[in-house]
Amino acid sequence: MADWLAAERRLLRDKTLRPLIKRVGPCALEPVLRDPYEALVSAIAHQQVHARAAEAILGRFTALYQLEGFPSPRFVLDLPPEALRGCGFSGSKVAAIRDIAEKTVGGLVPTLEEAADIPDDKLIERLVAIRGVGRWTVEMLLIFTLGRTDILPVDDFGVRDGWKLITGAEEQLKPKELAAIGEAWKPWRSIAAWYLWRASDEGKKVKAKTVGA
Repeated sequence: MADWLAAERRLLRDKTLRPLIKRVGPCALEPVLRDPYEALVSAIAHQQVHARAAEAILGRFTALYQLEGFPSPRFVLDLPPEALRGCGFSGSKVAAIRDIAEKTVGGLVPTLEEAADIPDDKLIERLVAIRGVGRWTVEMLLIFTLGRTDILPVDDFGVRDGWKLITGAEEQLKPKELAAIGEAWKPWRSIAAWYLWRASDEGKKVKAKTVGA
């Protein structure tokens, strides 16, 4: 597990992040270690649907598997596409999940142990070749599954929204602009992103209260 306290001490040097870090408190980021294959299938399930709906779909999917654990890639490839559609996956998601399974069997998607030896940029380059998997999806895998500490997902709405809110800007920065600012946060950009997500969450709560007033 990364030394989040060391990360916070480093990020507290940034005068813009400092009030946010002090207000939010210690970083509570806890990566869930699992095979990248499982994480990618889960990410596909969560695309463009509410979290509860995605979990229900995944529940029906895992219920098809007669063995313990998450359905294996071989099992997925042996399933007729209609069985996956019956779980609630759209046609495009079925195609993406089957491609993830195929690329896992073929070795493109590494195991958790293999992924540990692959640099961030190489893993991104490798996995975006999979159908339905973009850079953002791989960045979420790097942060929340593999526990990589130096990922700044500049295309993420919440990260850019958080920066907009703590700086009082009228508009979100362009990804390249935020990436340039984030250079100062190395090697703890994942933790900076986590705090910016918290800032975005704060903004949503304030907006909800304003609307409900």
